[in-house]
Amino acid sequence: MVLKKLDLYNRKNLEATKEHDAFVGLTNMIYQTDRSPLTTNNKTKLLINGEQKFPEVLEALRNAKHHIHVEYYIYEDDEIGRAIEQIMIDKVKAGVEVRFIYDDFGSSSIRKTLVKRLRENGVKAFPFYEIKLIKLASRLNYRNHRKIIVIDGHTSFVGGINISDKFSNAFVGNELYWRDTHLKIEGDATSILQHIFIGDWNYCSDEKLTITDDYFLKIEQIAEQTQNVQIVSSGPDSDRPNIYYAIIKAIQSAKKEILLTSPYFIPGETIIDAMKMAALSGVEVKLLVPGISDSYMVNAAAKSYYTELLEAGVQIYLYQKGFVHAKTMVADRALAIVGTANMDYRSFDLNFEVNAVVYDESLASELADNFQIDLQDAEQIEIQSWLDRPKHIQLIEKIVRLISPML
Repeated sequence: MVLKKLDLYNRKNLEATKEHDAFVGLTNMIYQTDRSPLTTNNKTKLLINGEQKFPEVLEALRNAKHHIHVEYYIYEDDEIGRAIEQIMIDKVKAGVEVRFIYDDFGSSSIRKTLVKRLRENGVKAFPFYEIKLIKLASRLNYRNHRKIIVIDGHTSFVGGINISDKFSNAFVGNELYWRDTHLKIEGDATSILQHIFIGDWNYCSDEKLTITDDYFLKIEQIAEQTQNVQIVSSGPDSDRPNIYYAIIKAIQSAKKEILLTSPYFIPGETIIDAMKMAALSGVEVKLLVPGISDSYMVNAAAKSYYTELLEAGVQIYLYQKGFVHAKTMVADRALAIVGTANMDYRSFDLNFEVNAVVYDESLASELADNFQIDLQDAEQIEIQSWLDRPKHIQLIEKIVRLISPML
């Protein structure tokens, strides 16, 4: 009965939505693989870097009336971390339900400090997957890489920006400029993120949260022009690599232009082939990756793919202003993807991830405009100079590529 209602809801939204006919195959595939329906009653806001995200998050949290659900890979006990901590504590005292999931590896620094303070003040806080020996967990798989906030069942946040001062260039003392992207959602897509949070909560906590209307508020039309959003999630527990499939299908669906940004680019042969086929078909394909990387090995493995992409006509740009950590895609200025998943084996197969797929020309154009701004701080790779690099460097990159699934 539940699946039948979900089918009817998804079909109704598809029939009422004509502007993204070019991506209807992607919409159907996400629904079939992840049971995530197309939602039509949404208002989204693109947030560039922590400078834009953190003020929006703080304001939304302060306005919470019933519940706050927070789930993060990296959460640090610093200025922004403590600011959000204080709001969560204050809201508990005001009678608001507050639940907090943190990844025990990515947020290992707060296990005995901030988490302890939250629990002492009534916030329900649990690690997603508890690690017993943190010093031996440097390559631990099954990390919860999701970054989700859900407030009162109607407002949510998802994207690449963790809770840490280093993710905002507004904080004095940050040595490296951090370029990242996040998304604020008001409306029906928040319910899908809520489902994901509750599933994760029921897995990792000692409280089994039941699904009630209190956590899934029905909202009238949220804006004069609402936006179409689908949430796609995946993890080691998924029957299929949902996000991986979604990216491939999105690339295949583009007719004119594909703009990809990824900090860790080890996508495997299928995505490489999809990008090459798109470029060879006349689609303008642009890839923005870090020129300044936080991992020599990952960067070397990524470079091993560049030659074949360049030879197929893909344009590759190395970001120079700082570290680009955004995980985004734009297709034909009509489809925008913002999420937590990198384009690498770990995100596709080993991590718990979540992306928002927005079928909306205004948001896609805004994301594309920001991509063009980023290119002003990037250097384009010229194919001949790339081929002329020392042979031993190219050999090292090919060797690292062989072990890339383990990076």
